[in-house]
Amino acid sequence: MSESIAITVVGSGYVGLVAAACFAEIGHRVLCVDNDEAKVNALNQGVVPIHEEFLPELLGRHRASGHIQFTTDLSHATQASQAIFIAVGTPQSQTGNADLSYVDAVASEIARSIQSYKVIVEKSTVPVYTNDWVRRTIERNGVSRSLFDVTSNPEFLREGTAVKDFLHPDRIVLGADSDAAARLLAAIYEPLTSGSYYDRSDAVPGGRSATDLPPLLETSTKAAELIKHASNAFLAMKISFINVVANLCEAVDADVDQVARGMGLDKRIGKRFLSAGIGYGGSCFPKDVAAFRYVAQQLGIDFGLLAEVEKINELQKERFFQKVRSALWTLRAKRLGVLGLAFKGGTDDIRESPALELIRMLLDAGSSVCAHDPAAIERAKLEMPPRENLQYTDDPYAAADNADALLILTDWAEFSRLDLKRLRYTLRYPIIIDGRNLFDPRVMQDLGFTYLSVGRPSQHTSVESASTKRWP
Repeated sequence: MSESIAITVVGSGYVGLVAAACFAEIGHRVLCVDNDEAKVNALNQGVVPIHEEFLPELLGRHRASGHIQFTTDLSHATQASQAIFIAVGTPQSQTGNADLSYVDAVASEIARSIQSYKVIVEKSTVPVYTNDWVRRTIERNGVSRSLFDVTSNPEFLREGTAVKDFLHPDRIVLGADSDAAARLLAAIYEPLTSGSYYDRSDAVPGGRSATDLPPLLETSTKAAELIKHASNAFLAMKISFINVVANLCEAVDADVDQVARGMGLDKRIGKRFLSAGIGYGGSCFPKDVAAFRYVAQQLGIDFGLLAEVEKINELQKERFFQKVRSALWTLRAKRLGVLGLAFKGGTDDIRESPALELIRMLLDAGSSVCAHDPAAIERAKLEMPPRENLQYTDDPYAAADNADALLILTDWAEFSRLDLKRLRYTLRYPIIIDGRNLFDPRVMQDLGFTYLSVGRPSQHTSVESASTKRWP
């Protein structure tokens, strides 16, 4: 049986909470620390603050067994743990760089409680050289260099599938500059790298197995820090690339899905992140691209390619807005149904969501919006409170009811399973403008829709009022 290691995770956001639950799942004893007392009390009472598959089950199981506890006492957690994972927010600053003030504050507080050897782990997404600054911060607080190591263990989690991504990873990157720290990090992940976790009957299902183990990559701390930013910047670039290709496809009346399929069959390229749409969002790609570009600039390296990636992403939302305007001629006084508020399907995260930005643009143009999302409505209400021209509904068909057009802005799988015939007779006019390419254009035309998507030929039908043809 693998050794159980005492771990502290600082931060109970998307990364920290998933990491804490998954460390407990693979057999470790975890203290999850947050300075928000109300949030900690809610977690101790079984409230799960984010929408993430398998997370409620893991938290319930390991809270009951005592393998995971939630606390505001970082001093006690530091003293009780062998490894301390820092998973606090690193929001984008006004300069474009990552704001590391939360990391700095946590490092200083950890330093005041170190009495024996600790391995401190960067789990937050941070720019290169953060490891050096964390080490200096701890030393400046009077801690002997022999009592700690600072390491980097970047996360590669996708919101919506984060638990599976953690337990069935493409790779595990451990950045350590000392043998002692590297050994402890390797021991923490040993249930995954040895395959013992996958032999369990209650293991979370996923792509890995005892015969297909995740690779463990040991690097320097600086390389690990760069791997995370470089990976996210590359994926954002891939999304922006296919969106420009989609614009070319629209200009020549080709189908971007066919082009992407032809590209993706090349093993050097791969099919993932080649889905055209309204651009990327979320808490990672926008700020990580900006931070990576900023770091390069500070080091005298021209990374203008990333500036173009950001520019393309912004323009893609404007292009979709103009597509909506063109389909409806004028947006003033139009009633629009919107499906999707989160930045992607499978999560309730609305940070940097293209959907919310487009809704703002539509409201500014004089439209009224009725929006639905399977998970993100409550978060969206905090960001954009309901008002006369903005309503929210738990029913996707209610969002479409008597609307001049229906807009699909998030790639929830639930949307692709909607009853299209019912939608056809729920809308005032059978117009669907799909920013996520969820439907087959030929099927939509056969059903009588005017259907516009991204990078594919538009399908037009005679637009007639459906108000007298109600769904039974």
